[in-house]
Amino acid sequence: MLAHLILRLERTLFGHRLAFLLVLAGFTAFMGLNATKLQLEAGFEKQLPQGHEYIRTFEKFRTQLFGANRLTIAVHARHGDIWNPAALTQVLKVTDAVTYLPGVDRTSVTSLWTPNVFFTEITEDGFRAEPVAGGDIVPEKLSADVIAQMRQRTTAGGHVGTLVARDQTSALITAQLTDVDPRTGKKLDYIAFNRLLEEKIRRPFENDQVEVEIIGFAKQIGDIADRSDEVTHFFAIAFLLTGIAVYWYCRSIRLTLLPLACSLTSLVWQFGTLHLLGFGLDPLAILVPFLVFAIGVSHGIQQINFIIREVAQGKDSFAAARHSFTGLLIPGSLALITALVSFVTLVLIPIPMIRELAITAAIGVGYKILTNLMMLPVAASYFRFTPEYAQRALVRREKQGAWLGIVARIAKPRNALVMTLIGATVFGLAFWKSQGRHIGSLQAGAPELRAESRYNRDAAAIVDRFDVGLDWLTVVFEATPERQGEVCSRADELLFIDEFAWHMEGVPGVVSADSAAGQLKLYNAGLNEGNPRMATVARDPRGLGSQFQGVNNRIAGLASNDCRVQGVNLYLPDHRATTIKSVITAVKDYRAANRLDGVNVRLASGNAGVQAATNEVLEESEMPMMLYVYAAILILVFLVYRDWRAMIACCLPLTVATWIGYWFMKEFQIGLTVATLPVMVLAVGIGVDYAFYIYNRLQVQLANGLDFTRALELALTETGLATVFTAITLSIGVATWTFSSLKFQADMGALLTFMFIVNMVMAITLLPAFAAVLEWLFPRRGPVHMPAILHH
Repeated sequence: MLAHLILRLERTLFGHRLAFLLVLAGFTAFMGLNATKLQLEAGFEKQLPQGHEYIRTFEKFRTQLFGANRLTIAVHARHGDIWNPAALTQVLKVTDAVTYLPGVDRTSVTSLWTPNVFFTEITEDGFRAEPVAGGDIVPEKLSADVIAQMRQRTTAGGHVGTLVARDQTSALITAQLTDVDPRTGKKLDYIAFNRLLEEKIRRPFENDQVEVEIIGFAKQIGDIADRSDEVTHFFAIAFLLTGIAVYWYCRSIRLTLLPLACSLTSLVWQFGTLHLLGFGLDPLAILVPFLVFAIGVSHGIQQINFIIREVAQGKDSFAAARHSFTGLLIPGSLALITALVSFVTLVLIPIPMIRELAITAAIGVGYKILTNLMMLPVAASYFRFTPEYAQRALVRREKQGAWLGIVARIAKPRNALVMTLIGATVFGLAFWKSQGRHIGSLQAGAPELRAESRYNRDAAAIVDRFDVGLDWLTVVFEATPERQGEVCSRADELLFIDEFAWHMEGVPGVVSADSAAGQLKLYNAGLNEGNPRMATVARDPRGLGSQFQGVNNRIAGLASNDCRVQGVNLYLPDHRATTIKSVITAVKDYRAANRLDGVNVRLASGNAGVQAATNEVLEESEMPMMLYVYAAILILVFLVYRDWRAMIACCLPLTVATWIGYWFMKEFQIGLTVATLPVMVLAVGIGVDYAFYIYNRLQVQLANGLDFTRALELALTETGLATVFTAITLSIGVATWTFSSLKFQADMGALLTFMFIVNMVMAITLLPAFAAVLEWLFPRRGPVHMPAILHH
């Protein structure tokens, strides 16, 4: 049945070659027009794992407590401290400019100049709370006495270390952003917003007196997008190197350009389809289409290798192309379908950005079946090769593949057993060494950017000068419905929250903790002439209720107006996966050991809460996803070859390579993130390519009646050489990415280079060894099953 379908498809395509290519050309032109309209598109909401416990908490209370999408700007005096007219005026100007940026929640803007920043003092008439920069302080009258008064108010208000640096050299402006601009109702364009930050904030106000430092998700993703054009530069270099290598291999300009053109065609189709589906290209996923391009080049080289072999054996280009089509359609389709399934499994991860990435990659891989397995051989059938070229190709192939005869000795029982034991040892070592590999980011600042980037230098400077870290985890204390009417006067709940905050401040990885209970303690001490022994929560319900009203301006973002929801902000030194995980574990342990009736302790909000949810989802999804991929490989192999030996021989080398890749990631401090996860999936796809092509040729030779050693030697000579060449060529191309100014691109380049080589080595060593051992231990009782179409 399968052979009949392939033969019908072959007759149709090669019987109507010109019509087929013209249809594809028209489709390419249409998709090319749409591809030009594809734009980069980033979004904070796309980063959130849907349905996760932490994200449900974040979504439910994001309007009542501090959110996770915060913009932080520091105005830093280059000389002296911030307490001078020029510097304070710049702080005011930056505050005003930030307030009117699109997507900024104006009520959330906080700085020394905003009316929501108070100081409280006790006078003979009682408490007096006023803004730090009240109506009596204006920029035009910033005399020495006025500045001294403003400085005293800042200190009295407890804003040193939070809004003013400990060394008094910087002042912070913070604001919350929304994915939808509340004034226009349009989705916030983070890339355009980043340009506004440079044009409206940094460039106008940074001068030789002050430095403007900007951090936050919007700035981070914008800086990544601004450097994303490097991808095209490195892609161009990789394209050129690949072209040179393919020409060295085949000595034909036409055969060199053909696989590259076919892979580029599918890339155009992919971009056009994304635009038609209404998708943009996320900056963190911008490498994925070019990674899929690498898969296409891999299959294209196998097709060229097959055609050259047929031409060298005396066939004309038409017959060679037809044999290439029929001979490689099954292994090529198997490999691409497996890669397709690999990317589709990413849809199981409930993070919208990863799901978009999965759709992007799946579209590209699906098009490869048409462009690299059908379009390429049909186009190649129009080429003409001289007898001299065929003879030179034959001689060159014999020279290039001579060393593979030595590798083929692995097929001998003793050698195969030794190699199998070596493979098992390597797997055991890789499995052991990869234990404890990290999920999530392992660097402080923005892990996608290098340490010397402006963003990470700004982040390090702000962390160094302020007490509140840039990364915070908000633990929410929610009153149950039956107790909501009395929560503002419940001393037991506030004491419970205060005890939790005190406990967490002693946990490694927590810089400080802030809560409404902590602010009430300071207020109560103020009521008692600053007596430190009175820094406690009042027990009297009526007094406690009035104190809540007194500190209302100090607990914005820490408690709702009705006190039903309160948060404890745990400020962290960074958002490394290890830091966040240890703090989350400490919160869970405390929650399990300490309970209070009528109060639910919920994780988690803040940017560290969002990152923790992402890390947990990746950790939980990784293994099931890989199992689905391997299950798909096993099913496809069995359906084609009807032999359990084939299932083991194709999957075990891939498994060894995958765990070696995990070991590599751990040793080189590359965490599993939304950026690196597709690389490991791609590595499986490339490894499957190598395995299927080699095993397919091995089965063909066995079906022709050859003994195992000779069949393996021919399989490696016919296909293994192309496998080695493909791996080296692609490795050289992606290795150039290691020079990118974006660290995540550099990490992906290093990881891909390594995985290309490892998968190739496993395919030409362990696959033959495993196949030989299985053949020796479980000899076949009948002929080798192969689809009839493959018997040339």
